[in-house]
Amino acid sequence: MTGEALDTGPGALGRLRAVALRTAPGAAPVAVPGAEVLGGAGLAGDIHADPLSPRQVLLAGAAAYQALRLPRHALRENLLLDADTAGLRSGMVLQLGADVLLQLMFQCEACGSLDAHSPGLARAIGPRRGMLARVLAGGRVQAGDPVRSLGLLLPPWSDDWRERVRRVLDAAPSGMVVEYRVLARLAGIAPTYCRAFPSMLRRLGPAYAAGAVPARSARPEARWDGAGLFDLPPASAHWLPAGAAER
Repeated sequence: MTGEALDTGPGALGRLRAVALRTAPGAAPVAVPGAEVLGGAGLAGDIHADPLSPRQVLLAGAAAYQALRLPRHALRENLLLDADTAGLRSGMVLQLGADVLLQLMFQCEACGSLDAHSPGLARAIGPRRGMLARVLAGGRVQAGDPVRSLGLLLPPWSDDWRERVRRVLDAAPSGMVVEYRVLARLAGIAPTYCRAFPSMLRRLGPAYAAGAVPARSARPEARWDGAGLFDLPPASAHWLPAGAAER
């Protein structure tokens, strides 16, 4: 814990309690004193650091651990906050310490892997699973850093994965298509969801069904990799620190 006085001003959310990294698929989070946060990517050394993912950083709240008596790292978060993440909203921007800015994207779904820690946990945790975020401005974070909300500054993303798929396809440049695995990556869902895409996209309509293809498709259209999808609107420049733009 740092020796700085606790911020009690507007938007104050307490402190960052702990930092953890996941360094390999399936590996448990490893507690670290602090971490380098890479603008537009995630935490250095973490497997979820990805410029084209909305799931760069997972935040969890200490309230969930206390209410459900969870063991350490049960929620597999990168950053543990004093704040209850159930009260956070997509489109909020959080400031951690002096430099790091996070764009809150959507609530993390409660998956069955939580039940490995406690049977029924995935159902019991409800909206307290955690909040996923992208990095707007990097720097270093460490346990004890003050955390505050700068407010709802950016357009929200839906908690519903189907709406996120629609949003990604709406953003694809005219004349280009998205491969299924890339679509899953950009929408923040597991590659296993690719099996559901054909029927789900048909329900959305012919334009959506034609906008995404399997990797082996012989269709001639150029493939879109998501470039520009997460670019910030011009109006955000006034609250970003100098030189902190994502791209």
